Amino acid sequence: MLYTQLRSFHAVAQEGGFTAASKVLNIGQPTITSQVGTLESHFSVELFYRRGRFVELTEAGTALLKITRRIMDLQSEATDLLHAFSGFHTGFLHVGAVGPYHATEMLSVFSERYPGIKLSVTVGNSREMVQRLVDYTADVAVMAHMEDDPRIYAMPYSRHPVIAFVHKNHRFARRRRIRLEELAGERMVLRENGSTTRLAFEKALAKAGVEIDPVMEIGSREAVWLAVARGIGIGVVSEFEFIPHADLHTVKFSNVDIVTTAHVNCLKERRDSRLISAFYEVAEEMKILHGTVE
Repeated sequence: MLYTQLRSFHAVAQEGGFTAASKVLNIGQPTITSQVGTLESHFSVELFYRRGRFVELTEAGTALLKITRRIMDLQSEATDLLHAFSGFHTGFLHVGAVGPYHATEMLSVFSERYPGIKLSVTVGNSREMVQRLVDYTADVAVMAHMEDDPRIYAMPYSRHPVIAFVHKNHRFARRRRIRLEELAGERMVLRENGSTTRLAFEKALAKAGVEIDPVMEIGSREAVWLAVARGIGIGVVSEFEFIPHADLHTVKFSNVDIVTTAHVNCLKERRDSRLISAFYEVAEEMKILHGTVE
């Protein structure tokens, strides 16, 4: 009975409400409300603040959610194990990515190999992806390498140079290469904090003692691309992620080597999960195929 109550609590916490949880679990809302209420009553604790159709976790609810995430993950691992012995035909893999460019090919190959496995993909910056791994809302995450985290297993996948791109009317549009120092005082359109491309670029600027004029900070590559296309400023991006456009021109750096590296990440404690291991096997094969092995 306790497991059923915890499962209902977990669904409400994850989905943000009793109605949404009932749809996920395919159980009537009154049943879920009753189970959560019984849990709160039995332990004399309040797990949610009720705000109409939506709920907000209390301090006790937040602490319990961390535990139920581990419980649900263990259930998923048990399912993976049983699927492995029965032929590994079905399952669900939650994938996080900093952008479609890193993950699409891996996802395509994985889906072809394991057509019965349902994939869910969430896009965000690297810090958000680390948090999703830790929160058990992502099984694996394909993202640029950040500082080493003792909780995370990271497999290097690929390495990409960072380049600048400008509007066609900018004076740099007649150049193929520039020195980093030539960006001094230039109007720049940057990604948000948490972007590893921005982090690598700013480290290079700091090392060279170059000060730019950051006129805009935007939370997506596509928005930076549009801002530069409108002539607002200069952008920077990993070279393989750049989308060609008639109004844009790419420029490489002649005197510095600014790079981002893509890694396939998971929690170390989950590395041996059957589904996660299968995803790593696909990534490793593609890494060898593309000659990106370090």
